[in-house]
Amino acid sequence: MDALQLVALVAASAAVAGAARRTPVPAPLLLVAVGLAASYVPGVPDYTLDPHIILPLILPPLLYTAAVDSSYLDLRANIRPVALLSVGYVLFATVAVGWLAYVLVPDLPLTAALVLGAVVAPPDAVAATAIARKLGLPHRITTILQGESLVNDATAITAFKVALAAAVGEGVSWAGGLGEFALASIGGIGVGLVLMAPIHWLRCRLGEPLLQNTLSLLIPFVAYAAAEEVGASGVLAVVVVGLFLGHRNWQVDFATRLQEEAVWKMVAFILESAVFALIGLQLPYVVQGLGQYGIGEAAGYAVGVFVAVVVVRFVWVYPATFLPRWMSQRVREREPGVDWKAPLIVGWAGMRGVVSLAIAFSIPVMTHGVEFPARNLVLFLTFTTVIGTLVVQGLTLPPLIRFLKLPGRDTYAEILAEAQAQSEASRAAEERLDALLEDGHNTLPQPLADRLRTVLERRRNAVWERLGAVDEVTGETADDTYRRLSREMIESEREVFVRLRDERRIDDEMLRTLLRRLDLEEAAAYREGMP
Repeated sequence: MDALQLVALVAASAAVAGAARRTPVPAPLLLVAVGLAASYVPGVPDYTLDPHIILPLILPPLLYTAAVDSSYLDLRANIRPVALLSVGYVLFATVAVGWLAYVLVPDLPLTAALVLGAVVAPPDAVAATAIARKLGLPHRITTILQGESLVNDATAITAFKVALAAAVGEGVSWAGGLGEFALASIGGIGVGLVLMAPIHWLRCRLGEPLLQNTLSLLIPFVAYAAAEEVGASGVLAVVVVGLFLGHRNWQVDFATRLQEEAVWKMVAFILESAVFALIGLQLPYVVQGLGQYGIGEAAGYAVGVFVAVVVVRFVWVYPATFLPRWMSQRVREREPGVDWKAPLIVGWAGMRGVVSLAIAFSIPVMTHGVEFPARNLVLFLTFTTVIGTLVVQGLTLPPLIRFLKLPGRDTYAEILAEAQAQSEASRAAEERLDALLEDGHNTLPQPLADRLRTVLERRRNAVWERLGAVDEVTGETADDTYRRLSREMIESEREVFVRLRDERRIDDEMLRTLLRRLDLEEAAAYREGMP
């Protein structure tokens, strides 16, 4: 892939993702569909997934952004269902789907079938996060799905390595497999624990936002590479570091947080868009590699494997949801009650994605002179499973949620909690201001002191105003009107500054300084009303 092809891929996928925001279709589904269609358009270059690029260069930043945006406290509160899905389910799916594929496909060795099971076992972090964000799922379900998708890749990659060694005839035992799994999991967590505190210490002391954000961009790659270097799970190392830094993000200065949020949103948007477009673009390569298998025969196997993947997830999810509650009073006391609807959503939300394809493409044609059996068929079945789950489950998940009438997030309760928290913080700030002004070293003219109190009062009232009545004429709350008028005033100032620059009464450097000041004012007015 040359530079022009890479630029074309990024530009086209970003355009499609941007267009998806104006449609009810989640961006991942539209990107995959466009990629499938574009793969047969004359002149479109061949884009082949390279596992040496996807796994070490694309997966770490995507996992890192998901981990930083996740809640450590929420994940800890839901550690049991997350662990059952991210570890227990992946191992169960590896064996169950592998065995069903072995029964379904003639002449497919059991070891090769287990490799296929490991490849298609993990729901994708990118797909789960993107779909959940679009659908606005209930908070606990979203937390469980995100937590599962953060950790399950490590389980699947380890299971894949063990199954691959068995498939190519390298001696491997159950004890050896468990040992490798323990090394990958404990080692990955250990590397993350070792790195997280020094990295956070360095972030807090660099003092320069540009340097801090440069470090931020390097963090997922450093954590991933360090863990892989010692044979541990790079995925778990990235997740541990990301969760810790996200939990302690308040200790970094405000300029770094503002820049970092913008930078990582852009990085995640570009990578997610390109990844889903790449999935669709793999179709010609996968179909051409079928070789001895006819497309009709392979399609029949694909349907069988897709059904197996979907059914096996439900076979695990329902018992894993209700059996622990039935067997343990402690679980019943600590966790909220659930009905049949929540596990239905969790079971149907198991979309596969680029990680499964990247792992499949990493299957070697030959290893130590031994050819991997049915490699092309495994690639095809992985591709069809990924496409099937994204399209079938992704398209039907929104109407399923609407049909089940799941209780959404209680917006009123969230705003009320935010307002109460802001009131408590404002009281503390007001007390601190009074104490500072009483100190003789902090003499301040009364208008400036009043301005500090006005800003504090505005911040305290802004959240409460979102709970207020809506104007019958404009459809706006008082807070909406305030922000709109504030923006109109700022825009008037901005136009004057530009006119003065054009008249050569101020230079461009001064214009940039004045505009940045207005930009910060506008950003503050906008963010005060954000939910």
